[in-house]
Amino acid sequence: MSLKEEIESLWERRDTLGTEDVDARDSVFEALDLLDRGLEKVAFIDQNADVVVNEWLKYSILLSFKVRNLVRYEVGPFEFLDRLPLKKNYSEIGVRALPGASARFGSYLGRGVTLMPSYVNIGAYVGENTMVDTWATVGSCAQIGSNVHLSGGVGIGGVLEPAQARPVIVEDDAFIGSRAMVTEGARVGRGAVLGAGTILNPSIPVIDVNTGEELSRGEVPSWSVCISGTRTRSFPGGTFGLPCVLVIKRLNEGERHNKTLLNDLLREHGAAI
Repeated sequence: MSLKEEIESLWERRDTLGTEDVDARDSVFEALDLLDRGLEKVAFIDQNADVVVNEWLKYSILLSFKVRNLVRYEVGPFEFLDRLPLKKNYSEIGVRALPGASARFGSYLGRGVTLMPSYVNIGAYVGENTMVDTWATVGSCAQIGSNVHLSGGVGIGGVLEPAQARPVIVEDDAFIGSRAMVTEGARVGRGAVLGAGTILNPSIPVIDVNTGEELSRGEVPSWSVCISGTRTRSFPGGTFGLPCVLVIKRLNEGERHNKTLLNDLLREHGAAI
């Protein structure tokens, strides 16, 4: 059997597996090693711009919780108790990791990534030259592109179960503002900017302020600048504002990197990055 078929077979009999199943553990860790080195991804964007989920790789993550005991790890003065070790050898893979940063084995960090004191969970993919700023978190299986900036305190949610569920996708060149939250399989298009504090998930409508059109739920278009907003809705108890994301400008390709332009634009709308 191929490794994919072997993992799928193990998943079918997952209720019978335990920490004594050495062969199963070896297969699971072979799959996790592929994720760790970036040779496989939990999800990817196909030629039709659709997100495809490799469910068997999610199976391998979930199976790892069954086939490995908790292990005590010591890293300098710190102690951890987990089923999986932390990533290491940052100098060899070309990653800058500051004190307080950690990433679990089974996550991938591309060359040129900078980890401020932050956290990257198993199954996540972080592309080349991306900044994961202070106290930002990249959840399980989240797929972050190259040249992305995750600002301080950003929360990228993890999506591990169910296995077929789409993880969070942040495409190349995107900028996620401070304390923004992108969760539950939401998607940020290439070169898009999310203003500080914006919340994006599949139930949040994304609205073009120039037309009033609802563009999507939980998907921000490429090369757009977006901020948090509200839209009113009447209920028996009164009229209330419900959250939405507002597209306030469409950018030319590559324009995202002009920080002065972005700051001026967002300040006009009482927002920031």
